[in-house]
Amino acid sequence: MSQRSLFRLLGPPGLVAGLSAASVVVASASFFVITPPIDLSLPSPFADCTVGGPGTNYPNSEVEPWVAVNPTNPNTIVAVFQQDRWSNGGAHGLVAKTSHNGGASWSTSWAHFSTCSGGTAANGGDYDRASDPWVTIAPNGDVFQISLSASADLVTSAVLVSKSTDGGDTWAEPTTLIKDSSPFNFNDKESITADPTKPGYVYAVWDRSRLPSENADINALHSYAFRGDVMFARTTNGGASWEPARDVLPRNANLSTIGNQIIVLPDGTLLDVFNLLKGSGNQPHGLQTFQAVMRSTDKGMSWSDNGRALRTGTGLPDIAVDQSNGSLYVVWEDSRFSGHMYNDIALSRSTDGGLTWSAPIRANTTPVAVPAFTPSVEVAADGTVAVAYYDFRNNDPTAGLPTGYWMVHSHDYGLTFDAESLILLFDEEKAPFARGYFLGDYVGLTTAGNLFLTVFITTETDANPTDAFVVYAEP
Repeated sequence: MSQRSLFRLLGPPGLVAGLSAASVVVASASFFVITPPIDLSLPSPFADCTVGGPGTNYPNSEVEPWVAVNPTNPNTIVAVFQQDRWSNGGAHGLVAKTSHNGGASWSTSWAHFSTCSGGTAANGGDYDRASDPWVTIAPNGDVFQISLSASADLVTSAVLVSKSTDGGDTWAEPTTLIKDSSPFNFNDKESITADPTKPGYVYAVWDRSRLPSENADINALHSYAFRGDVMFARTTNGGASWEPARDVLPRNANLSTIGNQIIVLPDGTLLDVFNLLKGSGNQPHGLQTFQAVMRSTDKGMSWSDNGRALRTGTGLPDIAVDQSNGSLYVVWEDSRFSGHMYNDIALSRSTDGGLTWSAPIRANTTPVAVPAFTPSVEVAADGTVAVAYYDFRNNDPTAGLPTGYWMVHSHDYGLTFDAESLILLFDEEKAPFARGYFLGDYVGLTTAGNLFLTVFITTETDANPTDAFVVYAEP
């Protein structure tokens, strides 16, 4: 089958202009129609920066993307990612890519979240590293970007927000939502959400670990022995000021979370989904965590408890809402379908605003005994549900680690998934090594009407380890 029969241009003619000659486009015959991937990466703007050691830095590497589309003007798209990843956490800075013509062309900018990206003591961005990029666009077009900024030794950690009033072309100096300078506290995995139902309201949420003093090192962040808070901050005036950050997790010495993400239902209710870690010490099975949600019906002033938790595997959850009827979809990595041998992608649906949830189903179509990971989920305007993920089905005993980036979709409200599409195939062993080959803890997936838009990471060469690509997909 020719490439022409696999791809149909969905955006303006300029959409394919940025396709890298070195890129190899691979796709399966399916019901998804996918544009050729466009490489968003350029030579690193921070290549000459020497701040941030010790550790191994990977210049020209891009990892951990997120993407947002202007809800009132889908021609404006903003994607963010880590630039120049470190082996022991964070990157030289966060880069933003902006399109004002539906993806035909892209410009590059960055907020002052780190020293390498222009942060100073005067503007509040004088940190050795930046990480965990996230972006959201308010109904009036204002763009809000958030960063976890930290010292190289990770003793100091802060959550910073920067606002753009020109669609992501330029960024205001950062606002600090929290700053800890203690080896016993660490802020992590922040996200930011503009409220589509309440002008001027934007919400930030993250986890703040409280480490036991006898185990205060980076490895403690990945154990079940520490306690943690769900930190929440909001602005009600479009970022002119932010309310003080506060813990909204019901107080329990044996609870902690990771991967908090807020979504706004059509009726204005806030839902925070996260990985919940319960109990002191290691769980009976080292890979078991729980998925949980909290609800707020007063714009974050008060929150429910964490409800009934689903026991799952590792990996961060992602959540999406059908704006036409309020149905919610959550995806995560889960080993229940293989007898706890391999992770698949689980999906659960709620039709009552997150009060109750369906039994998880296996959303990926990966062959049996093949790991799938890093899922994301979105809902198009017509109710189509799409799930994207990586998997290892093409791996074999030869050198390298062939990794595919896949998408599936559902037309029956997440009851069944089919029409699998391979977006791109690459060798993950060329990725930066950060306690394992690292593409990021999440992937950007959003919608523009009935189209899905994803920004994801693939590998390239030793001198250019990873790049960020964008494609449109139409079911």
